[in-house]
Amino acid sequence: MIEIRPFDRLGHANHGWLDARHHFSFASYHDPARMHWGALRVWNDDMIAPGTGFGTHPHRDMEIITYVREGAITHQDSLGNTGRTEAGDVQVMSAGTGIRHSEYNRDDVPTRLFQIWIMPDRAGHAPSWGTRAFPRDDRAGRFVVLASGSRDDTDALPINTDARVLGATLRKGQVVEYPLGTGRLGYLVPARGAVEIEGMRVGERDGAAISATDILRVRALEDAEVVLVDTVP
Repeated sequence: MIEIRPFDRLGHANHGWLDARHHFSFASYHDPARMHWGALRVWNDDMIAPGTGFGTHPHRDMEIITYVREGAITHQDSLGNTGRTEAGDVQVMSAGTGIRHSEYNRDDVPTRLFQIWIMPDRAGHAPSWGTRAFPRDDRAGRFVVLASGSRDDTDALPINTDARVLGATLRKGQVVEYPLGTGRLGYLVPARGAVEIEGMRVGERDGAAISATDILRVRALEDAEVVLVDTVP
């Protein structure tokens, strides 16, 4: 089953420096029918203006994955970590027992990113942060695991939850398959371009909530870049 959540119907908050779309209830946007999708709690589509960002603030007991679409984000946290994550790359912050951090766009062009929050498998993990480059060419025509709670995914950034975050880049007409499994849930968003799933069009930055699907089959209607979360119900 596929439920399409069009971009223009997502929750929206424009703060000037931050223009955000919310796939799920977040901050002042509340929709009781869209609180989460399994363990996936937040999928925000953010534009951060040059020279601005999120000041130091706390998080706890949440796995936070940032997928940078354009520009770059600079991170600093209470563990002493500092790092810059550029377009096409991914950072992961496991908030665990508690962490304070800031994120800024230090460049002179807008930063566009997806921020994905997934609930952990339990409370009380040790907090951590990491970032990694995932070249788009390496994802050509196939799904690559970007972040994962499985020890078998040794090339992915680790997260403390039974979930995977994957990315793929596709040429027009290309098809990619992923063995989701009928007991799992998927949520897919094209970062650019449009794709087709089960005969339904998923446009750029639309959301597709996927359930009861053994093999997920994605066909590119145009050159596309997609991000997928595979999670427990």
